[in-house]
Amino acid sequence: MHYIVAIIGRPNVGKSTLFNRLVQARKAIVDNESGVTRDRQYGDVEWNGKTFQVIDTGGYLADSDNVFEKEIIKQIHLAVEEAHALIFMVDVKDGLTYLDEAATELLHNTNKPVYLAVNKVDNNKNMLEAQEFYSMGFEKIFFISSISGSGIGDLLDDLVLEINTLIPDEINSEIPKIAIIGQPNVGKSSLLNTFLGEERTIVSKIAGTTRDSIFTHFNKFDKELILIDTAGIRKKTSSKEDLEFYSIIRAIKAIEEADVCILMIDAVMGMNAQDVNLFSMVTRKNKGILIVVNKWDLVEKNTQSVIEYTEKIKKKIAPFVDVPIVFTSVKEKQRLLKILDQVIEIFKNRKNRIQTSVLNDKLLKIIESYSAPVVRGHSVKIKYIVQLPTAIPSFAFYTNFPNDIKQPYRNYIENQMRKLFNFCGVPIRIFFRKK
Repeated sequence: MHYIVAIIGRPNVGKSTLFNRLVQARKAIVDNESGVTRDRQYGDVEWNGKTFQVIDTGGYLADSDNVFEKEIIKQIHLAVEEAHALIFMVDVKDGLTYLDEAATELLHNTNKPVYLAVNKVDNNKNMLEAQEFYSMGFEKIFFISSISGSGIGDLLDDLVLEINTLIPDEINSEIPKIAIIGQPNVGKSSLLNTFLGEERTIVSKIAGTTRDSIFTHFNKFDKELILIDTAGIRKKTSSKEDLEFYSIIRAIKAIEEADVCILMIDAVMGMNAQDVNLFSMVTRKNKGILIVVNKWDLVEKNTQSVIEYTEKIKKKIAPFVDVPIVFTSVKEKQRLLKILDQVIEIFKNRKNRIQTSVLNDKLLKIIESYSAPVVRGHSVKIKYIVQLPTAIPSFAFYTNFPNDIKQPYRNYIENQMRKLFNFCGVPIRIFFRKK
């Protein structure tokens, strides 16, 4: 069982900087723009031999009409519900504000341990000014600097004394890690929230709402997954802010961490060049892929619509067309279980191991019937095939002219393998080696 600690407080008091220092990674976006962290971010912290999970929340803003501020308040409440303990951050340079007092009222109504962290206390003058925060009525108060790290050790020493269950559950490598990727506003967060039955990430019609990648353990309908909701990826020309840059980098990292990626596209907009770029990125990193066409309910259809739309997608993603495509409406909850079934099947396909005897018996016959082009008057002979012991499907073909086999014949062999063995949704690697 994870012991969960939530970092809460109003915007721009240094929560994400503290989070990064605790998890020792630039996992949360840090920016001077107020309200940058919108969704809950999770990370593991180890201190004095004890491990716990920390959540970085959006800034707490009471009674606000701003669309994000209202959603951030909901996020804070969810974090408070999930957490076993709370780090409440305030800023000595701003002093005690009405927003701090609004958050204080919420926290005094919880029976969970609250650690008041007065941030940016890095000299004697600030230490003197920090004394006013004693008036907030919290028993555990710490004067820290999240940038320099001073005072954080004392905070952690006190915090881990509360932890009874010290070692988090091991993440089973057999559990598929699924990244939900796509351009902004295609429905990635809506899909995640529909699966989970709760508003884990903020959903709005404003493109680019999700900036951080959210990792969530899913165990429903007899299916167990780790779901990753990534930041929406935009074209490079429109990603001018540092903030967008970090979001793109995080999405790329999420693809690297995933076993299978769900590439969501907008049915109305169609699959455009940026979607193809994302598809290529996933295949270059040898991840499993499922294409989900969302908002299918908004498209005028006839009996051939699915077939015609599928053909358009396959033309754009060729030559790797052995990819499942699911047409859905997340809003209408159409075919969502089919998405889960498909990603689990792709995960299994990615682990598919073919016996050497079966490989050679089936493939060599096909290769003999359609040999590679002659090289400098010599026949190309493939004598032996073996699957390599790698995490992704990789095959070595032993031949007399490995450097002279061109891409068209390589594509032919891959297509034949896909007809014989189930690698649907999974890139496979083929190597030609000297026999």
